[in-house]
Amino acid sequence: MRKWIVLLLSTFLLAACSSNGSEQTTEDVFKIGAIPDQSAADLNRSMEETAKYLHDETGLKVEYVPSVDYAALVTAFERGEIHLAWFGGLTGVQARSLVPESEAIAQRPIDEQFHSVFIAQKGLNLQSLEDLKSLSFTFGSESSTSGHLMPRYYLMEAGIDPNTDFDGEPNFSGSHDKTYKLVESGSFQAGALNEAVWTSAVKENKVDTSKVDVFYTTPAYYDYNWTVNDVDDQFGKGTKEKITNALLSMDEEQKEILDLFFTDRFIKTESANYKAIEEVAKELEIIK
Repeated sequence: MRKWIVLLLSTFLLAACSSNGSEQTTEDVFKIGAIPDQSAADLNRSMEETAKYLHDETGLKVEYVPSVDYAALVTAFERGEIHLAWFGGLTGVQARSLVPESEAIAQRPIDEQFHSVFIAQKGLNLQSLEDLKSLSFTFGSESSTSGHLMPRYYLMEAGIDPNTDFDGEPNFSGSHDKTYKLVESGSFQAGALNEAVWTSAVKENKVDTSKVDVFYTTPAYYDYNWTVNDVDDQFGKGTKEKITNALLSMDEEQKEILDLFFTDRFIKTESANYKAIEEVAKELEIIK
């Protein structure tokens, strides 16, 4: 009997020590994400390099978690499964409305004056948005600011209802690079996308401008941003500040990363800058 008692006590103590040891070695992972608005290869490379940089700068264990679509990233952010996200203007507004403690902290200089471009097959010789009536048309992702929300807004300002005035219902390609490829191939006669992605595609000869080109550029609006979740309780006081400072400190040494974001640096921003995006989304009944 005594032997059984000793054995049970030994087993209990061993389990307790094992449990305590695992608690001491467990390290919370700071997870980052991004809307899948461009090719998966380019996005994975930029975000994985960003994760390494943030680890080096903050000491946090940082991991990039891909999202299948825009809505999945917003949901993961709401659940606390993503701690820092590269959002578009609309998805950022959606995420911050679901997590009031979250905050937009950084953006690119171009995001203060961002534009969407409308493209069309070259032979159509379009001159204005009004010329899009009765043509087939593709947006990007349904949750995209520059690929859907703002283009839809400017179409309606021009007197075009995307639900009734195109040749069939408008398509949603899912990403900006797919949009220009669909128009280039002739699958759709026209479309709208992110100006930065278009400019990069032209520069890198990824699109044939003898077949498709820009015919209209929208007025400026605020767009992409880094939004951080409520992280100080989980990762320690000052974590949000460390992450913000790391992003704002990127310079020539991080050129490879910055090039993938089509910028040379990140600058400070705040959630209030995206109020106009929220108002347009409510006006178009995209968000409540």
